[in-house]
Amino acid sequence: MQDQIKFGTDGWRAIIAKDFTVENVTRVAEATAHWLLERKKNPHVVVGHDCRFAGKLFADTVAAVMCSKGIKTTLATTFVSTPMISLAAVKLTCDLGIIITASHNPPEYNGYKLKGPYGGPLVPADVSKIESMIKPAATIDTSSVSFDDFRKSGLLTDVDLENMYVEQVEKNFNLDLIRKSTMRWGYDAMYGAGQNVMRRLFPDITLVHCDYNPSFKGQAPEPIHKNLAEFSELIRTSGKIDCGLVTDGDADRLGMYDAQGNFVDSHHIILLLIHYLVKYKGMKGKVCTAFSTTPRVEKICKHYGLPLDVVKIGFKWICEIMIKPGEDVLLGGEESGGIAIKGHIPERDGIWIGLTIWEYMARSGKSLQELINEVYEIVGKFSFERIDLHIPEEIKQRVLTNCKAGNYKTFGNYKVAKTDDLDGYKYFFENGDWLMIRASGTEPVLRTYAESDTREKAFDILKAGQQTLLN
Repeated sequence: MQDQIKFGTDGWRAIIAKDFTVENVTRVAEATAHWLLERKKNPHVVVGHDCRFAGKLFADTVAAVMCSKGIKTTLATTFVSTPMISLAAVKLTCDLGIIITASHNPPEYNGYKLKGPYGGPLVPADVSKIESMIKPAATIDTSSVSFDDFRKSGLLTDVDLENMYVEQVEKNFNLDLIRKSTMRWGYDAMYGAGQNVMRRLFPDITLVHCDYNPSFKGQAPEPIHKNLAEFSELIRTSGKIDCGLVTDGDADRLGMYDAQGNFVDSHHIILLLIHYLVKYKGMKGKVCTAFSTTPRVEKICKHYGLPLDVVKIGFKWICEIMIKPGEDVLLGGEESGGIAIKGHIPERDGIWIGLTIWEYMARSGKSLQELINEVYEIVGKFSFERIDLHIPEEIKQRVLTNCKAGNYKTFGNYKVAKTDDLDGYKYFFENGDWLMIRASGTEPVLRTYAESDTREKAFDILKAGQQTLLN
């Protein structure tokens, strides 16, 4: 058994059957229930799961614990995305949302995410409190409880969150404009939880990997280019897709492709959204981005006179600002593809953000690349690349120790001009290019990021960084 259960950047995640077991999920659910009961007299939770292996088993386990503690529980009837649980927390006036998901992690993982009543990640202080309340062993045998009895008593109810989410989309987007546009759309669900919603909304577009496969065909459902060769090639060779949208396993993150099959990362999407929301929709507000996001966000914010906050990595830090009284946040976003905008919940939502870009394209009649060129006129052309280093723990710790000690002054021919260590280590070079090094908060890897004015230069920086770090 995993004695100490720790929540990472975004929830607790572990390997199924090794540490992510019914026993351990019961322990975490019991701690969650105790925390809730300390704060609320008659709490109400909404529980769901995504497409991962044994998701229903683990969601039922959580529901069994909650009902056993006398907590009113609403349980999703089918697999759902993380944004559906967050939206339900608001719509159903719940005190907490719980979703069984490991998001973009490899298929052998599952996880446990907590959502606040405002429809976004539970704030870090509350997560820490729940974590501290996890007992060494479970006290409830969830296999012995009766769901029929819970339903008869009114403690447990079932809900179709897919319908709720689709209705929310239909109320907030001009779907006819998107559907009837001359633009041709494509969507890759990566076998994840966005598949049914997108099939319902756009049955006539090109749909890829929109079937149920808990193993994700062995591929981590993370929407980055190296995982999406099939979709990219389909767009490039078919000539029948003007813009491709991709969402991850629980559909809270996204990536996009232009008509040539070129990947459009979250940095570009964030800049496009700010440009669209301010220039074309007349909206204002603060922008809040994670530490690993391109500094060019600062340029576009200065261009439009918008305040900017840069926070630690993990959407919970962005959400904490979005829900703070007196704050007016236009957009919150992070490098990993998680973005939220004003007018929706303070939560990453890959489908919502993707549809915002599609609506922008349909309204303007411009290609994705044409819209990106408008942004380049403001911030300059750039390319961002990332490589994850799967290295032994002792080497990872040696690298981090060297970073903390300030031992890296150069990476190959790149001389460090300044360093920022808000969350990880960001090395800026004399020409404004940069390299960032950070240990993942959810996986045993060391992430390296780089930005330059061309893709070739960004990869050259990553290569120089890797040679320096591993020698």
